[in-house]
Amino acid sequence: KGTIHLFRKSQRSLVGKLTHEFRLVAADRRSWKILLFGAINLICIGFLLMWCSSTNSIALTAYTYLTIFDLFSLITCLISYWVMVKKPSPVYSFGFERFEVLAVFASTVLAQLGALFILKESAERFLEQPEIHTGRLLVGTFVALFFNLFTMLSVRNKPFAYVSEAASTSWLQEHVADLSRSICGIIPGLSSIFLPRMNPFVLIDIAGALALCITYMLIEINNYYAVDTASAIAIALMTFGTMYPMSVYSGKVLLQTTPPHVFGQLDKLLREVSTLDGVLEVRNEHFWTLGFGTLAGSVHVRIRRDANEQMVLAHVTNRLYTLVSTLTVQIFKDDWIRPTLSSVPIANNMLNLSDHHVITMPSLKAADNLNPITSTPAKPSSPPPEFSFNTPGKNVNPVILLNTQTRPYGLGLNHGSVPYSSVLNQGFGIPGMGATQGFRTGFTNVPSRYGTNTRGQSRP
Repeated sequence: KGTIHLFRKSQRSLVGKLTHEFRLVAADRRSWKILLFGAINLICIGFLLMWCSSTNSIALTAYTYLTIFDLFSLITCLISYWVMVKKPSPVYSFGFERFEVLAVFASTVLAQLGALFILKESAERFLEQPEIHTGRLLVGTFVALFFNLFTMLSVRNKPFAYVSEAASTSWLQEHVADLSRSICGIIPGLSSIFLPRMNPFVLIDIAGALALCITYMLIEINNYYAVDTASAIAIALMTFGTMYPMSVYSGKVLLQTTPPHVFGQLDKLLREVSTLDGVLEVRNEHFWTLGFGTLAGSVHVRIRRDANEQMVLAHVTNRLYTLVSTLTVQIFKDDWIRPTLSSVPIANNMLNLSDHHVITMPSLKAADNLNPITSTPAKPSSPPPEFSFNTPGKNVNPVILLNTQTRPYGLGLNHGSVPYSSVLNQGFGIPGMGATQGFRTGFTNVPSRYGTNTRGQSRP
């Protein structure tokens, strides 16, 4: 028998949980390279911030923020490895893939906030432009450019690689693509290099370094310090324009929206499912992006009462699993109820007919000109009817309903229960038959005279 613990084991603190998860990531050898690049990134950021302070250049500060963004991208890559190690839990039944989506969204939003901060500082510098020292401006530019490119090309960052391909193009990519088409029109051999969609991170690193080089040359030649502020604004706008489409895409994933590029495929699959044997209706379908490249969904399928649930479930799952990796299908059979007639006693507040009301029925004499088979007027020149029915309602004597009970308030309302045993046997004449057919009714005291009321006056 095991030991009985009287007190529950104390839960780990937040620092202890983070340490435990970090050990899970560090157990993978692939994460060691990322940790090494992260340490070098921190050292590089420290040097760049000191050079920004010594040169008093806000353009170099804006370019340093791209190096800080590289640190966020490395953290996102570590989270991606952690997601691969973790398994779904009862709390996170769909897994932990949305953590890397959240990391991408947070990284891009922080980069845009840094760009807004640069724009605000640049607006203040236009009012009072300080002096810029170019001693370490060019050195810091090449150090940041080399490290950014080396990090982007050496570390395979799956989340950012997917987002950069799936998100819409930035304005910088579109302008570079137009320039590349013009160059390839002159030199067709460069089409394999310039025409494909360029990496937005590499593009912004090269464009920022080019702006800093132009800033250095103009300051050295003409002491034009305002160009440093203009370069800072340009780098901030390029950063904002590059990160904004990625923020929008990752934000839509967090909002559980359906990707637009899969609308056509989903409609095709749902039409195929609706044509399966036994499927009557497909409804309440909802599909959303669980993570980068992972689509989840749920659907309700209504089937026939005699259909095999397991067979339909297997066919539906087989069709949708080609596109939706995480799928929930709810099968329910068709539930229809045949309407039934039920006889209930007449309620006390039911309105009764007035005394000696006459329901006019077809007269026996009026039926002389009718066809004895179809109860329709016979014409000498008309052909015989296509269908013939033995209609028992042809020769029916008039039914006179009488109620001798008094009504309150003089309104003719009868309140009271009608006995079920009250039966009226009124003969229904059926052509060719000498029998009568009785029926049950709730009205009593049927008079034997036709067309009279209680006062003995004849009705016109």
